[in-house]
Amino acid sequence: MKLRVVVLGAGFGGLELTTILSEKIGDRLDLTLIDKSDHFYFGFSKFDVMFGHKTSDAVKLFYSRIVKPGVRFCQENITAIDPVAKRVTTDRHTYDADVLVIGLGADYDLKATPGLIEGGNEYYTFEGAERLREVLPAFKGGKVIVGVCGAPFKCPPAPSEAALLMHDYLINRGIRDACEISLVMPFGTPIPPSPDTSKALLYEFEERKITFIPNHVVKSIDPSRHVAITDDGNEMPFDLFLGVPKHIAPKVVLESALAENGWIPVNKSNLKTKFPGVYAIGDVNSVGTPKAGVFAEGAAKIAAESIIAEMENASEPNAYMGDGACYIEFGEGRVGRVDVNFFSGPKPTGKYTEASADLMMDKKQFGSSREARWFGTK
Repeated sequence: MKLRVVVLGAGFGGLELTTILSEKIGDRLDLTLIDKSDHFYFGFSKFDVMFGHKTSDAVKLFYSRIVKPGVRFCQENITAIDPVAKRVTTDRHTYDADVLVIGLGADYDLKATPGLIEGGNEYYTFEGAERLREVLPAFKGGKVIVGVCGAPFKCPPAPSEAALLMHDYLINRGIRDACEISLVMPFGTPIPPSPDTSKALLYEFEERKITFIPNHVVKSIDPSRHVAITDDGNEMPFDLFLGVPKHIAPKVVLESALAENGWIPVNKSNLKTKFPGVYAIGDVNSVGTPKAGVFAEGAAKIAAESIIAEMENASEPNAYMGDGACYIEFGEGRVGRVDVNFFSGPKPTGKYTEASADLMMDKKQFGSSREARWFGTK
């Protein structure tokens, strides 16, 4: 009998787990990978689309390229999850599993921030990045706000990256002197686990006259007055607002028995939920790591090894350490890197590698290596 595995969500976590299981037990595997989309894209590629460096089609990786032993991909909308029966219902079929892996990521609740839809822009959805590609060329100057609207949110460095890349964009347009850039963040520093990374970013902000506003979020927007209102009631006028919308678990997760306090709790050592044979990896869980692809990938490795260990009656793998490396765009063709570990010590730690053009090549290799591993060669 083959092990029936159903994986929900084909992001970093779902793709890495699927690849490991196919490589290690492909001849004994019957894995169904389900996603509502027909393609994947790296989160950082939204900046390329937003600033007009690449077309939308150029950054999409289509799931039809996945050809792996024991694996089939299904583009379907998931309508219900029964973690007790390990049963998944979609708009087309019902799937029963021996092992169920939830990797559906986080969704965005734009309506949670009044006025954001009517008076602002967001760049966290692909569609939002595409719209900004059309909006930005028409921007003539004034006050720019990059504002986080809630926590937790995906890729903690992304708001800092947006501010620095916006600076570059305005320089290239020849209108930077006619603009002010402010960044509103819910943290006291840009990257709390790594003081050195935060120090480097704060230095770049000062050099580029970017105002960093820590420990606050944007609670609402007044579209008629072009004002962003922070959680302390402060009003910030703007001519261009780039928002990071509030994140929530997908509706199908919230409607299931999986969610508690908005996310799926798991054993942080092995990513198991309280339901036997059910795992939750990546942004959809509440394990305590940042909501970023590299952490979903790391969790997928541990979950996959745990699945194999149970199948073969072997010992559990080493515990998940919550470690990962994040590349950070500093602008001017330079990329920095922070290697973070959340669970090895008493508190999270981060090691910073100074921004350079060489690390830009490392970042490109990061993407191309995963494309080849998950999707094969074109």
